[in-house]
Amino acid sequence: MSEFSSAPRPAPSQGSSQGPSQGSTQSPSDDAVQRAKREIQGILQQITELSKSGSSPQQFYDNFLNKVVAALAASGGAVWTLSDSGVLQLAYQINLRDTGLVDNPIGQEQHGRLLTQVLQEPEGKLVAPHSGAAGGGDSDEHGPANPTDFLLVMAPVHNDQGVQGIVEVFQRPGAGEATKRGYLRFLLQTCDLAGDYLRGRRLAHLSEKQTLWEQLESFTRTAHQTLDVSEAAFTIANEGRRLIGCDRVTVAVKHGSRVTLEAISGQDVFDKRSNIATLLTKVAKAVCKTGEDVWFSGDGAGLAPQVEKAIDAYVDESNTKNMAILPLVETEDEDLPPDEKAKRKGPPKVLGALIVEQLVDSTIPDGYRQRVDVVRGHSVTAIGNALEHSTLFLMPLWKTLGKATGLFRGRTLPKTVAVIALIAGGIAAGTLTPVDFKLDGEGRLQPVEQKPVFARINGEVDELLVDNNDQVQAGQPLMKLRSLELDSEVADVLGKLDQANARRESLYRPSDARREDDEDRAQRDAEQVQVNREIKSLGEQLKILREKQQLLTIKSPMAGQVVKWKLSDQFPPGRPVQQGAAVMEIANPDGDWEVEILMPEKKMGHVTRTWKETQAAGEPMKVVFIPASKPEDELEGRVVEVDETSESRGDEGNVVRLRVAFDQEKFRELMPDPKIDAVVKANVYCGERSFFYYWLHDLYDTIQSEILFRF
Repeated sequence: MSEFSSAPRPAPSQGSSQGPSQGSTQSPSDDAVQRAKREIQGILQQITELSKSGSSPQQFYDNFLNKVVAALAASGGAVWTLSDSGVLQLAYQINLRDTGLVDNPIGQEQHGRLLTQVLQEPEGKLVAPHSGAAGGGDSDEHGPANPTDFLLVMAPVHNDQGVQGIVEVFQRPGAGEATKRGYLRFLLQTCDLAGDYLRGRRLAHLSEKQTLWEQLESFTRTAHQTLDVSEAAFTIANEGRRLIGCDRVTVAVKHGSRVTLEAISGQDVFDKRSNIATLLTKVAKAVCKTGEDVWFSGDGAGLAPQVEKAIDAYVDESNTKNMAILPLVETEDEDLPPDEKAKRKGPPKVLGALIVEQLVDSTIPDGYRQRVDVVRGHSVTAIGNALEHSTLFLMPLWKTLGKATGLFRGRTLPKTVAVIALIAGGIAAGTLTPVDFKLDGEGRLQPVEQKPVFARINGEVDELLVDNNDQVQAGQPLMKLRSLELDSEVADVLGKLDQANARRESLYRPSDARREDDEDRAQRDAEQVQVNREIKSLGEQLKILREKQQLLTIKSPMAGQVVKWKLSDQFPPGRPVQQGAAVMEIANPDGDWEVEILMPEKKMGHVTRTWKETQAAGEPMKVVFIPASKPEDELEGRVVEVDETSESRGDEGNVVRLRVAFDQEKFRELMPDPKIDAVVKANVYCGERSFFYYWLHDLYDTIQSEILFRF
């Protein structure tokens, strides 16, 4: 920056007078010069900061050239960069069209040769308007020259790899030599800053490249370290996403004709039946069927119809901006002899598909496709090896046996033998040690003496005469019903009976016998017989109806206690009652009690066998039960009856009733005030079995009925 301090920018005319002597006040021209220097130094500082930024080349050249042109008050400028092939390319320009080069092919050739010559001149070059590189005229159409009306200020840009480009400024002619040299020194200084930017960018590129190689090494190592298909797919999805730099990677694997999603990056577990997973599976299946790469960025033109349809449906659901669906095609073994390769007909085998997605930004970063191809290549190898390994015959068994051999080597052998001996001893003890074989079931306490009360005729509740827990006597009325239909029938019969009696009276009323002939008398006798029969029939009907009316009064079948919870709520006045419906129960809670066990039908094989054995031997079949209200106390009883039929009990399935009798004195000591239908937990003893059978009999029975029976 000190070198530039003596280089003026377009300043006052050369004839301006010098400032006053030292110690006097500065003239206006001196103030302008100082102000111009400060402005240029500020621009240099801005370019310095710009060179240290991480902006893209296009952004850097844009800001850089605008600041340079503004600092030199020039008409325009251009930045030329060297391509990988060594050809100069226009990177950025300001007012290049004003130079006339665009419409001057010969001038373009001369200018191009001039640029090539400046590449070899590290100190830059000032080229006057319409002059050759050596300062002469531009008469040589094929030589380096400045064919424009501007003074060209040109300087190369270097980094640690040499010349990388040229910056040229289109300056107005007419400035003095000192001013021109100032232009060049300023441009050289800014080109050094541009070189610093290129050096920093190259270092950043090398750092990114090193990071990429590290990611690639990590991906390669982890992708090939497992031979499990799911683990390999999971590694490819997660490590591949990190290597590619995309939003999501999905791995689909083909098993026969079926394509399934094995892994989605960022998700340890996913629902394969979700809409997204289902649609993505269809996309993978369609691409696997065609075997062609698909790079989708919103336009499905040129895709197979089935592929386009599947992708459109998926994109509508997921809002993916950009996606690549690449089939994982098995590569041909290069070590195979030519005749073996010739025998293999048909297209290469498709192992699955690699799906790469951009969900937020549709812009494809630099090196995107190259990274995808790298991940795809390693995915083919890793998935292929895993599939081949998993299809080997009895592979899980061989892997287990291979791991188990280590238990019989070195210092682990005594421990292994000891563990095996303990296991064998435990199996022998469990097989040979007999224990009581108990089957659990749920039961309820019931009085031995109890009878249900049924409605013997249809009717409606007229009056409830008792309530729950009331003591009743045999034949005592419990409930009165009424039947409008029955009352109507009685009224109808009574009406008909009255009519018949009136007719009979008229028939038996004395009449003038002299006026009646034989025919009239015979008719009267016949009518009397008929009306007598009708009266008799109506009397019998009325008797039956009266008996039915008596049935409307429901009576107790025995002396005891009414058993019906919330009886008045269940039978309010006017509620219809159907014939045969149980309205309540009468029980004798002061008498003996019993337990009614509901044993699941699937356990009845053991119960029935033991029941028959104990009956033949004259021994009781033991039962131990505990009331649910007092689980700390247990009672022992015996089975006295096994029902011959089973009944369905909803969620409990089919059950068989077992009646259990027990010591009434002990029961009364344990439960002085027992409740009807109180729940008990019961164990029914079915002889002795081995310890293992006792604990595993449910599993054994299930295997027998559900597996062995079917084969």
